[in-house]
Amino acid sequence: MKFVSIPANPVPENGLAGVVKTPDGVSLRFGRWEPPPGRKGTVVILQGRAEFIEKYFETVRDLRARGFAVATFDWRGQGLSDRALSDRRKGYVRNFSQYAMDLDTIMEQVVLPDCPPPYFVLGHSMGGAIAIRACHDGRRWFERVVLSAPMLALPPSRFSGMVGPVARFMRLMGRGSGYVPGSQHEPAGPEDFIGNVLTSDPVRFARNAAILVEEPDLALGAPTIAWADSALRQMRQFREPSYPAHIRQPLLLVAAGYDQVVWTPAIEDFGMYLLAGRHLILPGARHEILQEQDQFRAQFWAAFDAFVPGTPRY
Repeated sequence: MKFVSIPANPVPENGLAGVVKTPDGVSLRFGRWEPPPGRKGTVVILQGRAEFIEKYFETVRDLRARGFAVATFDWRGQGLSDRALSDRRKGYVRNFSQYAMDLDTIMEQVVLPDCPPPYFVLGHSMGGAIAIRACHDGRRWFERVVLSAPMLALPPSRFSGMVGPVARFMRLMGRGSGYVPGSQHEPAGPEDFIGNVLTSDPVRFARNAAILVEEPDLALGAPTIAWADSALRQMRQFREPSYPAHIRQPLLLVAAGYDQVVWTPAIEDFGMYLLAGRHLILPGARHEILQEQDQFRAQFWAAFDAFVPGTPRY
């Protein structure tokens, strides 16, 4: 297995790419990087939907500069991990429990055997949702959990109340592998920067688009109905006040003030119910905080640095 390298996004030093297999036979591509001298532990990066290892090379460097080893991987159905459908562009999963299996597999086969403790997690969007689920379900691998714009709820619209029932109905009618109606099937290119909802940084936006030009197999299109149904069911669980109250690990939730992908007020509400948690909003930032302008990234890393080295409070 390989990393994809381009001049604007070279592979960080001391990295290893490999593949592991889940209990249900899915091959997952992973990457891990050795810690520099004076190591502090390992940060596991959990990517968002449609993302891939190469998109986080800059973040890997940021973490290794802080003394951490790093491990990350492509979720099933995206990046260079196995995809369930013949159309590689379709973002598909039957249930979010499959993502939980992916995380279990990476921890058991890559992180725990080969990466130095203590362990921390940095999760973005969908990856943040899966990290929260793992903590709620009793996974106690991580000393501290930092989440960037976690996918806890979608922004409300006139049709919010209909989306879940419609997705469930269409799935029951055998349409689960179809694209969500009205969605964009092709990944964004450099020309799509104007009006994008992910980042206000044109250089990082163009860099990520260039990676997909170099390796089109990394690309993912719109979610399928099955993915949307599974995501909506997971988000409904997050709305229960008892859900965050069952989480024991310290969590830091960093939300984007100008997020049009996930609903920032839901992140604030969730943070209020955590037993050992904090939440922070970065005014003006768009959804992909780690792909944002330096002024927003600097605020994120300042919060990360203040939170991660501390003593766990549980």
